[in-house]
Amino acid sequence: MKNKKVAAGKFCVLLLSSLFTVQVSAVDNQAPVPVIAIIIDDLGSDNPRHERVVRLPGAIACSFLPMNHATSRLAKMAHSYNKEILLHLPMEAVARNPMGPGGLTLDMTQQEFIWALQKDLESVPHVIGINNHMGSLLTQHPGHMVWLMEEIKRNGELFFVDSRTTHASVAMTVALEEGVPSLQRDIFLDHADDLVSIRKQFMKTIAKARKFGTALAIGHPYQNTITVLEEMLPQLDSMGVRLVPVSEMIQHQRERQKTWQAYLSRSQKDVKNSKQ
Repeated sequence: MKNKKVAAGKFCVLLLSSLFTVQVSAVDNQAPVPVIAIIIDDLGSDNPRHERVVRLPGAIACSFLPMNHATSRLAKMAHSYNKEILLHLPMEAVARNPMGPGGLTLDMTQQEFIWALQKDLESVPHVIGINNHMGSLLTQHPGHMVWLMEEIKRNGELFFVDSRTTHASVAMTVALEEGVPSLQRDIFLDHADDLVSIRKQFMKTIAKARKFGTALAIGHPYQNTITVLEEMLPQLDSMGVRLVPVSEMIQHQRERQKTWQAYLSRSQKDVKNSKQ
């Protein structure tokens, strides 16, 4: 019985380790490597900075506003650079800030909501995921989030990222309930648009990944943000961290969730058997 308890304890330790880390090599005994993903929002304008984002090294995800005059061209260009393409979906904010074309609002009927979403998706070539632009009002409403997630499922292999523009957002919860592959933002890189702050937020992303195994950061095509990324991305290997596509991070988290659920099921059986 004692040996069984020791074995169960070792299994628990190993499982918790795998829950918060990502194995990135088939080589035996190689240490797990923490991973980060980065999304750059608000793309789609004829601005040289937007092309610089597309050319950034590695798996930076590019999120495009719908129906902007340069969205189609830049999304095709980003795809040619092996970047993942997201629709940066405009959603109504508490402050009622202007959303631009294709915005989803609280007063829309379900039919209007779905029609606008489809037009937005059609305007972004090679789109494989969605994250919200603003949305501090709309993401608080479960009914509208159910409409969104149902449409995402109907559109095939899309995923959803909650930008978390409000702590009251229910978008991630609804996505999980509806079975939509999803993540939520951990860090905003450039809430303050200055080099010192952005470097600090980048290192905060690294620290979170080292602690929990993964971290997702969102930034914008600001001059300072691009400068920091051009400076820091080549240093990731020396930091012992890997940049991965958003879709890969989602898959890692889903696999760890399945492993954790399997452990809980086994643990409950062990407890039940020990009482017999």
